[in-house]
Amino acid sequence: MDTTQLKHLLGEMTRAEKIGQMVQLAGEFYKEEDSENTGPMHEMNMTPKKMTVSGSVLGISGAETLINIQKEHLAKSRLGIPLLFMADVVHGYRTIFPVPLAMASTWQPELVEESANVSATEAAVSGLHVTFAPMVDLVRDARWGRVMESTGEDPYLNQLYARAFVRGYQGQDLKNDPFSVAACVKHFAGYGAPVAGREYNTVELSERTLKEMYLPAYQAGISEGSKLVMTAFNSLEGVPATANKPLMRETLRKELGFEGVLISDWASVGELIPHGIAKDLKQAGELAIQAGVDIEMMTGGYLNYLNELIDEGKVSEELLNEAVWRILTLKNELGLFENPYRGANSELENNLVFSKEHREKARIVAEESIVLLKNEKQVLPLTHHQKVALIVPEDQSKDVLGPWSWKGEPSESVSVYEGLLNHISKEAIVVKTIDHSKNDRPKDWLDDVSTADVIVAALGESSYMSGEGASRSNIKLPAEQIQVIKELRTLNKPIVLILFNGRPLDLTDVVQDVDSILEAWFPGTEAGTAIGNILYGTKNPSGKLTMSFPRAVGQVPLYYNQDNTGRPLTAYNQEDKYLSRYLDVDNRPLFPFGYGLSYTQFSYSPMKVTLSKSEREQTDKIIVETTITNSGKVTGSEVVQLYIRDKVGQVVRPIKELKRFKKILLEPGEVATILFELNQQDLEYVHQDLSVSVESGEFDLMIGSNSEEVETTTVYLELKKNE
Repeated sequence: MDTTQLKHLLGEMTRAEKIGQMVQLAGEFYKEEDSENTGPMHEMNMTPKKMTVSGSVLGISGAETLINIQKEHLAKSRLGIPLLFMADVVHGYRTIFPVPLAMASTWQPELVEESANVSATEAAVSGLHVTFAPMVDLVRDARWGRVMESTGEDPYLNQLYARAFVRGYQGQDLKNDPFSVAACVKHFAGYGAPVAGREYNTVELSERTLKEMYLPAYQAGISEGSKLVMTAFNSLEGVPATANKPLMRETLRKELGFEGVLISDWASVGELIPHGIAKDLKQAGELAIQAGVDIEMMTGGYLNYLNELIDEGKVSEELLNEAVWRILTLKNELGLFENPYRGANSELENNLVFSKEHREKARIVAEESIVLLKNEKQVLPLTHHQKVALIVPEDQSKDVLGPWSWKGEPSESVSVYEGLLNHISKEAIVVKTIDHSKNDRPKDWLDDVSTADVIVAALGESSYMSGEGASRSNIKLPAEQIQVIKELRTLNKPIVLILFNGRPLDLTDVVQDVDSILEAWFPGTEAGTAIGNILYGTKNPSGKLTMSFPRAVGQVPLYYNQDNTGRPLTAYNQEDKYLSRYLDVDNRPLFPFGYGLSYTQFSYSPMKVTLSKSEREQTDKIIVETTITNSGKVTGSEVVQLYIRDKVGQVVRPIKELKRFKKILLEPGEVATILFELNQQDLEYVHQDLSVSVESGEFDLMIGSNSEEVETTTVYLELKKNE
């Protein structure tokens, strides 16, 4: 449909039909057993007649089901406007990939793009048009449950991953590619910074910090072409995002240039009432549309009051038309007017969803995402002649998918036990389960374990303990698991701790009691296969953290790119009390951003810095060169990381900022030369007046294997002044 036809369609629509496009309903409304007098339909004052003009549906899928819903809807729709089907396809549809925080640990945006493409393929053939992903919120507080859905604490990395997810979901040609879905960047804005790490809590950010640290990832997803943006639950500067007109109409629309559909999060329009800025749902609907929210998800503010608000002159017809035009444009960009059943194909659904090829891709991503945090005495990799004692929490052996695996089936996932069987026989494995409902264990529970050569303890969080609504003030392992590790230590056997979790944990209580730690996160469908391959060295671990692990929860929010203070703690003033420090714990994280070990070793040559200058003797480019050698005995991958520090700025600058990285694969003894190139734009920052520029001066250039173990060179840069 061309623009002229689309405008004609808008002109033909009644007000009721326009309002209907702005209403999103849950899939349960379309189930046969529902009626207008039950459940959510009654709560929203929804009727079958009103449903004939509704615009979109969330949380239901299946090619045949959605084709039938679409057919019935079109038969009742006066103008034949198709429904949009949306869902949370966050890290996989049926084939589940590692959680996003784990995928970020691959340091491979191209691999993340491939995972999103697989997810889009499975979702599209199952009838879906839109995924509520990616979540690009910057996160610094491990207490917040939704850190698992983020890609970490660094704005540069988050930008790269935001772009990768959007490209993977939407493909090259959204309209003509039946295996793509529209992406929805979320949650705008600042959702990842709730006070005290408590879900849905207030966010307090300066405008400068918001612009410099948090907005870049949203901007990246939007610049890559994301068709939707979702509002956040939180308030910012005292106003909930869903009603925040300056945030949505000025920052999002004008500053970031977003032209697509703005959708509320679940019931967030209605939540303006308990927030205390709307007295009732009518006022909430008025505030939301004035702010620019195009689609209201699962509350009846638009459905029940928008017509009345327009009659009263509180909302203009222009605002209504503006929102509906964006919704119709999205449907047109998806090709739904030409093919309302776009992508839905039962035969392809049967052949592609959870296919062998997709599971293989999930295994690869899982292997790349696993981070080796500790490996004393080279306990790993295991050897095939060792007898293994496997310790797992009861009922958690298949709990490896994570909290946002909507269509994933835990029963189809590969457990650690099944992964071990790919390498050793079942006779070589002793399995012991922990019952969290009991405080004590039989005194002889360790007898069988003592017959093993090595202990593999697969512990951590359950999926219930992570994700939305799963904030935790205590981010240690469960107390029972800590006690189990203490008891296992008495056997004087090598202990390998495998962590399943969706956030950085406080491991201080157990880190000295185990010999090796594998951070597996929630690895997805092929969890056990990937873990088994890492344990036995079929795959050399290469993941690196994108979020710091604290020594104590009292350190959080904790992040590598913190600002310096007037009284910094350094290597030379450790005995001084009156510094920015804790009395009872080191300032540094237990495991820093960018950290991850390998079964091999890498050595770095001294860095070489070359300054390319313009005719005016101003620095045009900074070229940083280093040589990496695999000095170990096995093939391995290293993530080479380049950081900078602006030593004197007009506002306080971070002590280091990631600017470039490269993941390289080296054979034993192989040498690679790495070149990084920076320009002036890479050095610019947000000033107090919110302008963006940089001044001439000294800069530290740092290169290394993580944010703490770096070589530093200081250079003076003569930079061009912004006009």
